[in-house]
Amino acid sequence: MAVAVAAVPVLAALPAVPASAASYGTPTISFSAGYLSGAVGATGDPTVTVTVAQSGASASALTVAATASTRSTVARTGDVTVTGTGAARTLSVAAQGVGYTDLTVKVTGLGGLSATRTLHYAASAAVQYSAASRYLTGSSDASAAVDAGGGFIVVGDDESNTLRLYDRNNSGAPVRSWDFSTALGVSKEIDIEAATRVGNTIYWTGSLGNNKDGVVKPDRHTVFATTITGSGAATQLTLAGQYHGLRDDLIDWDSANGDRYGFAAGAADGQVPKQIDGFNVEGLEFAPGSSTTAYVGFRAPLTPAVTGGRALLVPVTDFPSLLDGSASHATFGDPIELDLGGLSVRDIRRNDLGQYLIVAGSWAAEDNSAPYALYRWNGLPGSQPVKLVDLPTGDYGAWEAVPDVPDLDAPGARAQLITDDGSADLYHDGTAAKDLTHPEWKKSRSTWFTLN
Repeated sequence: MAVAVAAVPVLAALPAVPASAASYGTPTISFSAGYLSGAVGATGDPTVTVTVAQSGASASALTVAATASTRSTVARTGDVTVTGTGAARTLSVAAQGVGYTDLTVKVTGLGGLSATRTLHYAASAAVQYSAASRYLTGSSDASAAVDAGGGFIVVGDDESNTLRLYDRNNSGAPVRSWDFSTALGVSKEIDIEAATRVGNTIYWTGSLGNNKDGVVKPDRHTVFATTITGSGAATQLTLAGQYHGLRDDLIDWDSANGDRYGFAAGAADGQVPKQIDGFNVEGLEFAPGSSTTAYVGFRAPLTPAVTGGRALLVPVTDFPSLLDGSASHATFGDPIELDLGGLSVRDIRRNDLGQYLIVAGSWAAEDNSAPYALYRWNGLPGSQPVKLVDLPTGDYGAWEAVPDVPDLDAPGARAQLITDDGSADLYHDGTAAKDLTHPEWKKSRSTWFTLN
């Protein structure tokens, strides 16, 4: 007798089920800054760090790319490069033209989920020597700079009282900053125009002149010192002293010597500082072999105050004593008149070999439309400087600062110069750089020049 066998139902094979999209969260994307600047033809422009994540997924599984541009004549999606594979990526843009564009950046994660964020981008025009140029962002009014060691420089600003620490070899924002306004007892801009370093002390001076409308502004008469500790990205500054009487001392000294340079008239209320017979300081450096006598370099006046006049340096023989309070008034040495081809002092810097570089420019120019040149000098009264190189003109910005001086006798010696771009219309929209809303779009340019 046959035994009945219960039928066993056969289940149809089920299709493979992918992991549900619901098991992944919506990706996130953020920028280290929502605004970015660049320049046409630039090398090493500033970048933005893009941070991405998605719950349930490894960051390496996420892709990041630009998907839209509101103005492709400035930058196209293909001009945006994103490198890296982890949670933090680096985004750079190669500018096509001058102006502004909003770039849509998209992160795509697992499960078909994505998110976007807008990057506001601004591009300035191409410049000469672009391969040797970098951009210091966060401010457009660099006016003085000194070497901090370790590949970093401290930069002063003539539109604010903030000192900023930058990587001198790479474009980007300052790594740290200091503002000593409160400690100095000032509420308006000092108009920082010059600085020099001796050992671990950096000396800074305002222009000592009136503002652009000829109004006397006492905060601009400030000279101060900072102590520097550490080096490179670890550099720190602390206030070490101040003096507010140097302008008056200079005027009194000149008056006692027959008004030879017309300081009292040039500094009078109502007198614009940047005129051929004005009163405006833009250079500060110590005399050869000295840490007590400082040369104060004048942008104005020329001497005589006519086209083709000579540039003026006034030695202050007790300079550190003014800052530490041990001297109540400045004492002066014999003035030094230099033939800079009718140009005046925009910066002066000495190295440990006693070699000086002088950045020479017009007493009037606010940009590079007028001649600029670099001169070599031995720092000795009676010795005249020798021109090394004419600086390029025609680009935006004014050559304002040289952080340090290489050995000028070494083959291939290079010096780094920095521009003040505050009056420049960087993005061709009629807005001066100093008036831009976003600090990431403000910038000064540094360029390396071969001197021999």
